[in-house]
Amino acid sequence: MADPNGGVPPEHDDRPDTDVPVLGEVVPDRFSSDEVFQRIVADADHEITSGTRELFFSALAAGFAITITLLVYASMYPKTDSKVVAALLYPLGFIYIIIGGYQLYTENTLPPVALTLERLASVPALFRHWGIVAAGNFAGGAIGAIVLAYGGVLSPEAGAVAADLAVEGVYETTRWELFFKGAFAGLIVAGVVWMNFAASDTISRLAIVYLAFLAIPLGNLFHVVVSFTEAVYLMLVGDLALLLAMTDFVVPVLVGNTVGGVVLVTVVNYYQTTEDRLATARFENVRRLAVREWLLGGLAGRSYVPLVDTVEEFVRDPDSYRVLVPITNPRTESALVELACAVASSRPEGTVHVAHVVQMPGDGGDERRQRERITDASDQLLEGTRRIGDRYDVRFETSTIVTHRSFEDIFDRANRTRPDLVMMGWADDGVWASARAERPIAELTNRLPCDFLVVKDRGLDCSRVLVPTAGGPSSDLSGEVACALRDTLDAEVSLLHVVDGSEQRADGERFLRSWGEAHGLGDAATFVDESGDVEGAIKRAAADHSVVLLGATEQGLLARLVADSLHMNVVDEVDCSVLLSERPTDRPLRERLFGSGRREKGRPSES
Repeated sequence: MADPNGGVPPEHDDRPDTDVPVLGEVVPDRFSSDEVFQRIVADADHEITSGTRELFFSALAAGFAITITLLVYASMYPKTDSKVVAALLYPLGFIYIIIGGYQLYTENTLPPVALTLERLASVPALFRHWGIVAAGNFAGGAIGAIVLAYGGVLSPEAGAVAADLAVEGVYETTRWELFFKGAFAGLIVAGVVWMNFAASDTISRLAIVYLAFLAIPLGNLFHVVVSFTEAVYLMLVGDLALLLAMTDFVVPVLVGNTVGGVVLVTVVNYYQTTEDRLATARFENVRRLAVREWLLGGLAGRSYVPLVDTVEEFVRDPDSYRVLVPITNPRTESALVELACAVASSRPEGTVHVAHVVQMPGDGGDERRQRERITDASDQLLEGTRRIGDRYDVRFETSTIVTHRSFEDIFDRANRTRPDLVMMGWADDGVWASARAERPIAELTNRLPCDFLVVKDRGLDCSRVLVPTAGGPSSDLSGEVACALRDTLDAEVSLLHVVDGSEQRADGERFLRSWGEAHGLGDAATFVDESGDVEGAIKRAAADHSVVLLGATEQGLLARLVADSLHMNVVDEVDCSVLLSERPTDRPLRERLFGSGRREKGRPSES
């Protein structure tokens, strides 16, 4: 073997150190398929976790940029009388989009799908991403078509060509032909994305985009956003109906583009990579989604999956009553754990699961060693909570979640394990502290996976419990908790109802008797306040009680807690502990589709 130092002993080699490889080393001049895949997944993680506004307006810009393609193609053809010459400028709009980093639907048949195949994003999250991008593309294309139709941009000859392009797609091409032509176009676009990540400079990317998209007009293929723009143009200047345009033109091309991108490129390229395709420090020890999370959940991206979640897989016993207790400090939240055990022990198959939520430090150190150290320390801290469980007739479980988030992971855990009740503390240094920084909270808190009980701990003496009620699902939960505290901790329970004036007192007393008997609290003391002032009545009654159980009202409890807009000042002004309860309620389909994520104002009060 030749001496890499040229025969000079190392200790006498005074040549300057360089990065030039010695004999036997090889510096690759291109990325391997695994490295390309890693770059794609890293980029997809950023895209799929973007907010709706960012995605939509990026897609809107891309859709409007497509207008450039239609404009130059339709304008060049009458001047040159040659489809080949006119096609030379066809890729211009796509160059703006891809080099500019805008969101194009057909591009997104690769990166988000790759993330989904790796089970780092759920299938519903993928469809959400596709839907937002497609809506933005179509909106941008429609705006561009309106400008072309009424802005005087196109000459009469160019306008006729633009209309003929849609006529060819709608009337002269069958749906099956549109599908297969769209599939080849989808293959081209997804292939461009793959090669774009394999390229290392802008000039190479520019050449790839230009040559690839030139093949679409030359091959007489169809791209869905261009087709939609052409169809809208013909609807504006001709007599094309929207339904016909969608069923006989746009939808077949859309399906073809999707199948071509996903099946012919994404899946094939995925399976040409090795099993070590994500074996880098960037993806080390990333927890993949469980099958149920993957198919039905809303998780997306590495940052949306806990770095460590030590909960074991289990088969849910349908007869058990499970209470999930997320805590951030096992030393200071022992009273919360004890309360959860008291509530669970009132049920025949009560189970308490304490989840220690630890936020991962963002100091850029060795994350793997940090996680191991954190989980070891967490297990030691949880030992004290396990001793609390031993004092009650419940099954007791503990786990640790190490995450860059906190609040949202509680909902993710609840969706995975399906407890009957989540009981959590409300404190400035608890799980709530980071909730206001997380994006989808408004909608998240209106899709509760189970009952929630938020505890404002001021000593948590459960000897005298006050339950204000006006009926409603969340008051039902308050009644169940009050029964549990009475049966396990011998709590004295009082019921309070507020009416407007003495003439309603008799009705109020009948309501309380009926409500108490229906909720197993027929022996509870009852108080009817005639002032009509709910907050004032609760404050006055709370002076003689150690705990107040309040149910959610109007827009819900959790959403207002997170937004710091809880209108009942009684929570902060009473001296005793407060337990705030909220039970899931079904939202109408119209509200789920078109609502803003907050419940309607003016619904009947429930507390």
